[in-house]
Amino acid sequence: MSNFWNYVTSNYEQITELLGQHLYLSIISVLIAIIIGIPLGILISNEPKLSKPIIGTTNVIQAVPSLALLGFLIPFIGIGSNPAIVMVVLYSLLPIVKNTYTGLTNIDGDILEAAKGIGLTKSQTMRKVQLPLAFPMIMAGIRISAVTAVGLMTIASFVGAGGLGYLVFSGVQTVDNNMILAGAIPACILALLIDFVVGKLETSLSYTSKKSTNKNSVKNGKRAKKVMIAIASLLLVAAGTFKVYSTANAEEKIVIGSKNFSEQLILGNMLADLIENKTDIQVERKLNLGGSQVAFSALKNGDIDLYVEYTGTGLVNILNQPPQSNPDQVYNYVQKEFKKKYNIELLKPIGFNNTYALAVRQDTAKQYNLKTISDLARVSNGLIMGPTIEFPNREDGLIGLSKTYNMTFKDVKAVDGGLRYTALKNHKSDVIDAFSTDGLLEAFQLKVLEDDKNFFPPYYAVPIIKEETLKKHPELKKVLNSLSGKLTDEKMRELNYKVDSLKQSPAKVAEEFLNEEGLLK
Repeated sequence: MSNFWNYVTSNYEQITELLGQHLYLSIISVLIAIIIGIPLGILISNEPKLSKPIIGTTNVIQAVPSLALLGFLIPFIGIGSNPAIVMVVLYSLLPIVKNTYTGLTNIDGDILEAAKGIGLTKSQTMRKVQLPLAFPMIMAGIRISAVTAVGLMTIASFVGAGGLGYLVFSGVQTVDNNMILAGAIPACILALLIDFVVGKLETSLSYTSKKSTNKNSVKNGKRAKKVMIAIASLLLVAAGTFKVYSTANAEEKIVIGSKNFSEQLILGNMLADLIENKTDIQVERKLNLGGSQVAFSALKNGDIDLYVEYTGTGLVNILNQPPQSNPDQVYNYVQKEFKKKYNIELLKPIGFNNTYALAVRQDTAKQYNLKTISDLARVSNGLIMGPTIEFPNREDGLIGLSKTYNMTFKDVKAVDGGLRYTALKNHKSDVIDAFSTDGLLEAFQLKVLEDDKNFFPPYYAVPIIKEETLKKHPELKKVLNSLSGKLTDEKMRELNYKVDSLKQSPAKVAEEFLNEEGLLK
């Protein structure tokens, strides 16, 4: 507990900033869902034929995995807050639409007949009778949506929108429970707080509450409604202003991205530090995005200007070519095709080769006398593999590896990031995929098996940048190429170890390295 408290006190500014982002994104999402959902619920209560297709559609959306929905949205609306808000809005619609519809259609028919009998029109009946009576049910739907939104918004960090999910997923990657708790606990508290606030609003504004109060209380209730409408309007205006401001200033700065693991965070900070130190260009860091496809899509769509990619990933995953073993041929091919197809420039390689590797515990290596992947292949049918989620689906991963080594595992249980190291340590799996520069290899004292058939292609780290950005700021080429050849495999593993095991921040590790190399003024 003391370690957790020390982490919080040391990083309270970051936690507070991420909490503010999380709250902002969650409130905006719920408000938009209310603006869309309640009118939809009213519509289908008046037009019963539309109820099944509309509720059915919201049910289907609710069943789609959140990461899959984000992946679908990225090519259309890019990264950042927009896809995160759209995703949460879509997930929040079902309880609001369904509860509004249910509340309005379950009002006693005698009450509606009485309203009609005293001369109320259909719209007057809706405003003065149906909506007040359905209000508790509608508010229950809003409460569910609000709490769900807070939890779902943790995924926003995958697309560079920030929020408390940044701490949760960074903690998972680095096996840092303090970081995970620093993100998860405020998110839980925020969910409970929002549920409490919405519950209080429901109580103060409900029809039954008004009925038991005097005329002044009725006036206060109406005033409270007006205040709520004003607050909602201000928040929406603020959101629009923020979006317009962000768009207007997008061309005045360089946006640097990274994937969602320690090495990428370190490299992303290095690029940002170099540009800030050597030029007058304003830099925005959109680090800790999702995997390769998220980062590359963001670059293609102009949401970011540059990030560090790996030549093997560019060859196999992005260009869909078979693995090759010659580093120069891979680099030259990827450089030519990226320029021709995507108008993206490859700069000089940074120096290290972060290729894939297979790793096992020392006791497993000793038990089966494992030194190479061929040795592993002979006993693989009795072992469980616990790779990263994308490794089993890559041609330069388990698909091609199984063919090359004629290898079949007893079971494959994919997990994400640093969790695969935890699962291996706890004997829940026997083999994992790793990167040759992973700091956790040293931290967990694992045996890395030799790729004796040279299956894995070279994965030299190289900054990639939009040609448009390079033309606008030609000085960036020299600045970024100053990093070329500065990082060996051993050095990168050491930097990763500082983040993954010594729990230093990627930004601090990056800055210290650049200073040691004399790359900063």
